[in-house]
Amino acid sequence: MQVYDVVIIGAGPAGLSAGLYAGRSRLSTLLIEKEKDGGQIVITSEVENYPGCMEEESGSSLVARMTRQTETFGVQRARDTIIKVDFSGDIKVLRGKKGEYYGRTVIIATGAYPRAIGCEGEKELIGKGVSYCATCDGNFFENMDIYVVGGGDTAVEEAVYLTKFGRKVTIVHRRDQLRAAKSIQEKALQNPKMHFMWDTVITKLKGVGLLESMIVKNVKTDEEIEIHAPEEDGTFGVFGFIGFLPQSAVFEGAIDIQDGYIPTNENMGTNIPGVFAAGDIRVKQVRQVVTAAADGAIAAMMAEKYLEH
Repeated sequence: MQVYDVVIIGAGPAGLSAGLYAGRSRLSTLLIEKEKDGGQIVITSEVENYPGCMEEESGSSLVARMTRQTETFGVQRARDTIIKVDFSGDIKVLRGKKGEYYGRTVIIATGAYPRAIGCEGEKELIGKGVSYCATCDGNFFENMDIYVVGGGDTAVEEAVYLTKFGRKVTIVHRRDQLRAAKSIQEKALQNPKMHFMWDTVITKLKGVGLLESMIVKNVKTDEEIEIHAPEEDGTFGVFGFIGFLPQSAVFEGAIDIQDGYIPTNENMGTNIPGVFAAGDIRVKQVRQVVTAAADGAIAAMMAEKYLEH
């Protein structure tokens, strides 16, 4: 059997960055990805907040360059879904649907994905008016109408943040009151740009190329109305903040997990020696492509130090 120095699970920015650093360090490296490279960033039509990205940089073009970099340094690839892991020995064992993989160290970079709003047309309009990241995409809706789905702390905080960009920000919430902490609610209620649609869900998003309208439904009366983009704008923004789904289920019982996320120290080390975590799967406050890439670099460098000792 082939035992790699480093096995990386997940080919988003964290995993690709880890692969780049591990490969440059002349470590035998295997990068396993179940679908296509890139994670969340690959569906972003325009990237403006990653250092060095210039005009017309998309998530997919950034990821394509990251992928080519890892290949340059001899990182091997496998398309597989990991279904079981055993981190108990010096050699870590990862069982996939297609085969078994062995590594002296493992870097988990499986990510976390936003929970979908759950309405018709949502998937087709991601990156074309639908977003799940205020920091990434808020500035694209300068002086436009913005709608935020959710009522928890994150939704309300992000809605307040989006008032820096939109002329009006409306929280769409299926209940008649917010779930966010009172202090966060007060901040939102005092903001003149904030508006609220209570007892309401979005049932359909419509548009060709860009989000042009949405149908909302009152959950108490079943009344539906269609909201169109202002003619002068041609579009508007819908941001979903109803939680994330960390991709950690396969690691339960093999590693410490907190609310679905993997806690690490500042060196990306987990509670298991030789096993590291990087990117959005970690317990952390900021989840951006730049922080994921940094995590991956640190994890690979710490894996090298682990192997040295």
